[in-house]
Amino acid sequence: MTRRTVRIGVTGPIGCGKSTVAGWLRELGAVVVDADAVSREVMEPGEPALDAVVAAFGDTLLTADGRLDRAALGRLVFADPAALRRLEAIVHPAVRPRIEAAIRDARASGAPAVVVEAIKLVEGGLAALCDEVWLVTCDPAAQRDRVIARGADPADAEARIRAQGDLAMRLAPVATRIVDTTGSLGEVRVRVELAYAAALSTPRDHRAERMTVRRIERPAGPH
Repeated sequence: MTRRTVRIGVTGPIGCGKSTVAGWLRELGAVVVDADAVSREVMEPGEPALDAVVAAFGDTLLTADGRLDRAALGRLVFADPAALRRLEAIVHPAVRPRIEAAIRDARASGAPAVVVEAIKLVEGGLAALCDEVWLVTCDPAAQRDRVIARGADPADAEARIRAQGDLAMRLAPVATRIVDTTGSLGEVRVRVELAYAAALSTPRDHRAERMTVRRIERPAGPH
């Protein structure tokens, strides 16, 4: 009998720990698909999506060797919501088929779970491919500190966080589980392990019902 593969989407605001959570799930046996890495693949030279981006925004976004200048593109769309929407309309349809293929491969391999890590999990239509949607959150101070720790100056960190608005609040209604990453790494890992065990044990017919938020609470004690 073929073992079922649970499909878990991991999403959440910048700096809240999506990649850390996905990495732990990989250590627990899940196959992880990084949507950001896939979006980079579809923007390589020769890819139709890159041609479409150049047609939409101009060849000034290309480097001398014909590759996408990601920093320049980021500055453009960060400052212009309409440009961001145009970019996403190009990239999302190119990314989804590759995510679907990766999920099929994971299921064929008999993996217990396949994790799709994506900040645009819902907007990009990837949540529909998942049995569960995990929303990764943390308190605002921890979020700011983590973005700064990645190399952003304080003003830039705050601007990036503001640009996402109330993302966590918007995503909460479609989340199956909310994983709070505030606290020590050890505490957070326990929450993730508990959530993963629960996901693997949840019957498929139950997951097919309307998603209900299940908060993974922090253990009692100092944080």
